[in-house]
Formats: sequence, structure tokens, C-alpha cells
Amino acid sequence: MNPKEYKYTKEHEWVRPESGNRCKVGITSYAQHQLGDIVFLELPAPETQVKQFEKMGEIESVKAVSDLFSPVTGKVLETNGAAIDKPELVNEDPYGKGWLARIELGRISEVDSLMNSDEYDRLVAGLGEQPSE
Repeated sequence: MNPKEYKYTKEHEWVRPESGNRCKVGITSYAQHQLGDIVFLELPAPETQVKQFEKMGEIESVKAVSDLFSPVTGKVLETNGAAIDKPELVNEDPYGKGWLARIELGRISEVDSLMNSDEYDRLVAGLGEQPSE
């Protein structure tokens, strides 16, 4: 269900490690399903320092405005301009074209402390309502 090579938070964000000490981050399929149609993204500007589990932006959907938390500590290298222009990309492809930010990791060990896909699947299963795939 969720990509095996990604890591996950209890707040339903994901991290995809890239080469060196960089990663992409986004929200999970479960999160986008719970939010409904996403209509606006407020993401941190490049060069912004973010801290693990602290607010780094907001996601607005037809249902609510939700805080976006950084799954890692580091410096924002870029945000996904395509998703800012077309927020529905997050609904359509949350693990691909709907990524939110690329971050240079300040503490690589933080990635290892996040849940793997099996742990995240168990967390979501315990929450009841499942997204339709």
C-alpha cells in the first residue's frame, strides 16, 4: 500500500531518502484521503530551517485547514511548484508528483527513527477508516 523505501510519521507525513543527505517529503495517501480535495498549499520557502515534528506549513482542503509538520530537521532546498499551482496533484499522486518539499537533512539519524511502511500500515489499520485505492 505505502512505498516500502519511504519512512512515515504518526502525523501522516512521509520521507523518501535521496542521494547524500537529502530527502523529499509529502503527505501519505491516508492523509490526503482524510483531507478530501486539497485546494491550497502553504509551504516553507527555500532556505527555511525546519525542525522535526514542528509546523512547516498548512494544507487547505474542502473539509479543513490542517497543519503540515516536518518529518525531519533540516533546510528546505525547494518546494514543489507544480503542487502549489495544482494542489490536486497531492490527491492524485501523493507519493510521486504530489511531493511537497525537498530538504537537506540536519540529522540523518532522524530518518531511521521514523516508522517503516509495515509499522505505518499497522498504525493506519488501527485508525479504522481505510482509503479506497
